[in-house]
Amino acid sequence: MEIHDALFAVGLLIVVAKLLEGVFGRLGLNSIIAYATTGVILGPVTGLVEAGTEVEIVLSIGIFMFFFLIGLDELDIRGFVSAIRGRLFIASVLSLVISLLVSLAVTTDFIVDLGLGLNFTQALGVAGVLSLSSLGVVAKVLIDEGRLREPVGVQIFTAVVIAELIGLFVVGFAISEHFYASGEAQPLNVLSVFALVGQIVGFAILTWFVSTRILPRVIVFLQRFMRVPQLSFGLLLGGLFLVVVGAETVGLHGSLGALLFGAALSMLPYQVRRDIMPGMQGTAEGLFVPLFFASAGLHLSLDFLNLPPQTIVALALVPLAGRFAGAFISAYVTRLQAPLATAAGLMAKGVAEIALLLLLLHTGAINEGVFSLLVLVMFGYILLTPMGISFALKRLKHAEAVAPQANMPPSLNRFALEGIRVRDVLDRSRNYPQQTITVKTFAAHWLLPEQQDYVVMNNGELAGIVSLSMLRYLPRSEWGRTPLQQVLRGDSPFGYSDELLEDLLQRMTENSITVLPVADSETGEFIGSIASHEILEMIVLAAKGH
Repeated sequence: MEIHDALFAVGLLIVVAKLLEGVFGRLGLNSIIAYATTGVILGPVTGLVEAGTEVEIVLSIGIFMFFFLIGLDELDIRGFVSAIRGRLFIASVLSLVISLLVSLAVTTDFIVDLGLGLNFTQALGVAGVLSLSSLGVVAKVLIDEGRLREPVGVQIFTAVVIAELIGLFVVGFAISEHFYASGEAQPLNVLSVFALVGQIVGFAILTWFVSTRILPRVIVFLQRFMRVPQLSFGLLLGGLFLVVVGAETVGLHGSLGALLFGAALSMLPYQVRRDIMPGMQGTAEGLFVPLFFASAGLHLSLDFLNLPPQTIVALALVPLAGRFAGAFISAYVTRLQAPLATAAGLMAKGVAEIALLLLLLHTGAINEGVFSLLVLVMFGYILLTPMGISFALKRLKHAEAVAPQANMPPSLNRFALEGIRVRDVLDRSRNYPQQTITVKTFAAHWLLPEQQDYVVMNNGELAGIVSLSMLRYLPRSEWGRTPLQQVLRGDSPFGYSDELLEDLLQRMTENSITVLPVADSETGEFIGSIASHEILEMIVLAAKGH
């Protein structure tokens, strides 16, 4: 394919994909379905576009960008680590194991031979895709139903966090093993398994350390001394491609490296995220992701109709039954609340599964017939599982209580606060203590049981923040003659009225405080304050009123 043919193909795919996205959006259909339909129309139907070498290079970049964004927006490593305890973790793992075993029954020839011709590693990869759960889909349904902050919502959310991360590890292992020796799958043995697991863990630790400890400091340092537009965006985009190369150098698939890199960068400082995210998401959503999923449509065909009927039925229904059985049995055995709703949540699937199937197709693990059948199955999941989760949740009564903050995965805040700005919830009529009052008077009249930090004023101007932790070092005998101005934290960070609540919550975490003074975005004038516990209460009320 010559360069102008490649440009014609890429341009046509992007234009049609974005136009169909608008049309499908009006019909309430997922944008990924629009992109895949674009590929079908321009590829198998009209023959206007064919996947050539030049197009495949662009599509490969789309693969890495997509998995990077999955890691950045959806994976919750901290939530996973904090959830490694108790019945919920056991239930999630048991659910995934049962689902994997049932799916392996149809992807391998151990029990019944469906003629797929997969070795065990390839069969494990396909079974892993069929057993995955989608955190993004679950979070959206919980928000729409006003359940995200209720105990049952947090339970479903956390279960999917655990199942999704372990499932991605299994698929990443299978894909990496498929690439372990010059693109050809190797026989599975104990030594190779331990070697590959060691490589994945070692690469993950190194990527995590560099991305969270070194890279942010380097970017902040460079931004102070260099006037380069979009510096952090360029460094991180280039860093993504270097991580992909590094992953494939040590025997992993580049998509796994991109996924780990995105997950590590999800905890970047506020300032760096604000710099990179508009460019990264614009580049991905405007170019690479539409192209990537349009390429799935280019490879869709009716070849799956040539598969034996029993193979079609088995691949479509057996993993579905295994996924539900595993989720329901595990929730019931571990005595989780609302086992049906939890099972429905664990069955949710999103677009990551289609991306992984496309990877399996490109590696030769599956042919176009199996690929087309499974993509259609995934589209069915994407359309139907949200309705199933909503149905299961509607059978439950709304809880009056909110789940304890300690039980909530860190990433739950990101989904709950999406799109809400400070000005939408700020109370501008609040009174604040003056810096001239004594610590004793402050303690007697201003303390609240759920608040640790307080904004203090000086005749209408912000004086600073006082923290209860600072008062511990002041003897009580001194409280009656010590004014607040002597125990203030003067270098207080600020929030602004047009910022997203999510950004303020992250800034509170970064500065180890629970309250932020808020200034008008245009004038810089102090207009109020907002506390972390207030954000939680406001989101709960908003969710219940949705």
